[in-house]
Amino acid sequence: MKKMIQHGLAIVDSPYDEDGKKRSLVSKLLLGLTPSQYLLQAFRNPLNWILAAVFAVGIPILIGRFFFGLAWATSGSNDYPWGLFLGFGLFAMVPLSSSGFQLGTACEIFGRHDLEPIERLALLNGLLGYFFAVIYLLADLGQPWRLPYPMVVSFGPAAVLFLVAWHVATYLSVQVAEVSSAFFEWIGFPAGKRAIRRITLGLTVSGIILSTLHQGALGALFTYAPGKVHPLWYSSSFQWLHFFVSSLPGGLCMVITVSTIAAKTMGWRGDTRFHEKLDKVTVSLAKGACMGIATYITIKLIAIAHDNKWAYLDSGWGQWFMFEIIVGFMLPLTLMTYGVHTRKMAIVRMGAFMTVFGVVLNRVNTAMITFNWKLPHREIPPWREVVISLTIFATYIVVYRFILYRLPILFKWRLQEQEETVPEAVPVPAPGRREASSVPVASYSSMTKLD
Repeated sequence: MKKMIQHGLAIVDSPYDEDGKKRSLVSKLLLGLTPSQYLLQAFRNPLNWILAAVFAVGIPILIGRFFFGLAWATSGSNDYPWGLFLGFGLFAMVPLSSSGFQLGTACEIFGRHDLEPIERLALLNGLLGYFFAVIYLLADLGQPWRLPYPMVVSFGPAAVLFLVAWHVATYLSVQVAEVSSAFFEWIGFPAGKRAIRRITLGLTVSGIILSTLHQGALGALFTYAPGKVHPLWYSSSFQWLHFFVSSLPGGLCMVITVSTIAAKTMGWRGDTRFHEKLDKVTVSLAKGACMGIATYITIKLIAIAHDNKWAYLDSGWGQWFMFEIIVGFMLPLTLMTYGVHTRKMAIVRMGAFMTVFGVVLNRVNTAMITFNWKLPHREIPPWREVVISLTIFATYIVVYRFILYRLPILFKWRLQEQEETVPEAVPVPAPGRREASSVPVASYSSMTKLD
């Protein structure tokens, strides 16, 4: 796309083309290109070849998992119940998707309108993260037609998973509604966008309640298995708090990561407002992430002191725990603090990347690596499980890129900007009322003593 734009291709950033005619749905889907031009630019992109190779291998194996069962694809057992599908797909994707309710709260409730250039990206990141966490869950559970059972068929109010299922389902619905305003702009349905704007405050409050509850509920899930998770990653008193607090910097740093990748790889798609405000918004997000990381480290140390687990640090597990805390949280905190203070954006973004790594490592450690830590051997995921996980994540990238290319997430429709700059209508004087004179009227307040 970048080369085509350099050769004169007009970017689709308005519902109307250069001749003033309304664009068709096909024109919007093909980014203003002809079918042959679209295929040509797709073939030239090396990332598409990598994705095609992943799909060629992964899709047949993914289909085979539903035909031959879970045991054909994974080595899950009572000792290792959660493989990559849940250890990475569910437990790691959900905290990185907390950006939606955080940016929605900041913009819609606290009035941080300076964050609006990146608000829709944060909402989309939250929506896709939760949606693909459900896809990973389906790959693990199988029988996707039974997904609505906790909502409409078989209730289980005493189970934490019942709470998580309801929270994820309702929050996913809320996020679909929040992101739909961009979709309504894209298809040219202003009534739908106005309807969403009327309920934005309610959607934001719902997002706060639902997201904060189920982030903690995922941590509370591990209290069902006391003694199985290594004590350095488990605390009956603080487990839900660890998961909730670490999700806050995880979501903010995920937005910094995605916005950085988008600015580098699809800079043509962002408008001037996005590029000009990106560094300033990144600094604001990094400040919030630093406060979240500092709180998380403090609570983590308090939990160790509360349960007197210091002796576990003098072991191999303790070294692995210190690696996670230092590389995944303390070092990013130092880097982002220094980068924000000196305005060195590369260091800030490096700290954000490391925080995302730290949150993912923490969830994988808790759900997979340290689970049943007293057993003599560790389970290594089989190759089919790895391939299926990569295939679903590749689909996540394709859907993410497809939406960013088309919907007004990183840019605003030019027509919308024109509507905002339309001058206010001049009031028509009532019949019989004297029209105001255009001649300047003298004012005593504007006179000086010399006058």
